[in-house]
Amino acid sequence: MERLIEAAARLTGIDAVDLRRKNMLTPQMMPYATPVGTVYDSGEFAAILDRALALSDYAGFPLRRARAVSLGKCRGIGISCFLEHSGGTPAESAAITFPGDQSLAITLGVQASGQGQATVFTRLGAERLGVPPDQIIVRQGDTRHALAKVGTSTASRSTMTAGSAIARAIDVLIAKGRKVAAGLLEAAEADIDYRAGAFEVIGTDRRVSLFAVAAKAAELVNNGQAEESLDTVAVAEIPQTFPNGCHIAEVEIDPQTGTVTLIAYTAVDDCGTALDPTLIEGQVHGGIAQGLGQAFSEEAIYDRDSGQLVTGSFTDYAIPRADDLPNIGGALHTVPATTNVLGVKGVGEAGTTGALAAIMNAIADALPGDAGTTLDMPATPYKIWRAYHRPRSTG
Repeated sequence: MERLIEAAARLTGIDAVDLRRKNMLTPQMMPYATPVGTVYDSGEFAAILDRALALSDYAGFPLRRARAVSLGKCRGIGISCFLEHSGGTPAESAAITFPGDQSLAITLGVQASGQGQATVFTRLGAERLGVPPDQIIVRQGDTRHALAKVGTSTASRSTMTAGSAIARAIDVLIAKGRKVAAGLLEAAEADIDYRAGAFEVIGTDRRVSLFAVAAKAAELVNNGQAEESLDTVAVAEIPQTFPNGCHIAEVEIDPQTGTVTLIAYTAVDDCGTALDPTLIEGQVHGGIAQGLGQAFSEEAIYDRDSGQLVTGSFTDYAIPRADDLPNIGGALHTVPATTNVLGVKGVGEAGTTGALAAIMNAIADALPGDAGTTLDMPATPYKIWRAYHRPRSTG
């Protein structure tokens, strides 16, 4: 779609940035129902575009291009404004249990594969319960616990679904804890508040810790004096969210060899509430690296006669390396989702989603005329060299 925007800009003579801006929804239009029934709940698309343009020094690009031309190089810049869907049904659940020893366990059906979910969910539990993170154990993906789950981290859904289930479970266990704490503190349940890891009588210094209340609740259950402990299971079924952003890539091409260098990359992303900015940055960077590989080098090649996969190992399948990536600049422009209690939208696929069109548009902008407008990924040096040197119409 973003390559089509560039094609439309060339055909109409409308500036590509202005053309994008003309087609963007405004915050006042939210929630916005599309013709196919999808409802976008939030977003500030024009503001994100403007921030990316500023951070990438888009206005200063003509000078940088002129300098590159003076050195015999081609220089191009490419924009990718994107919106993707993330998460949604089916439901995920979370269990919070108190195994003793002044600790609690958060058990989830989702299973991380490098996203740092244990860090996020530990912090989420610690902040909402007001207990130290080292008193929380996070267990993931164990089928023995029989939780309602999908069990994987597809579609950047885990934080919004499992995270919302954790938040819901915490609300329920605090509500149950108030009743037990009222008995321990000899006060009316309506006078019990929860704060900083303890239940307290409002307006007094009388308080009892969460773990003491959990132990008392378990004792009451064991003695047949209560029906349930503070151990809690909650289920969350969360609608889709719509992460979005604007990525801008700047490339330089050596026309003699077709070699393309990613000179600069800017990423501005809206992933809703940012629970851990460091992990978000890492996921965006990793996604950009994956997108770079798909745009520049990664290709599955099969033998024409036998159908045998030729690029079956990393000896032949060209994944990107660290020196293929520039320093990545960018920022978060967060607009909380309105469809889940945490306000999160997901971010795991944002880097790849934005990188493909940004890089390919930059290559098309760098090559003369329309030489790069029909290139297919991966844009290898041979493809670029051939596109640059192909005969071009002079009429």
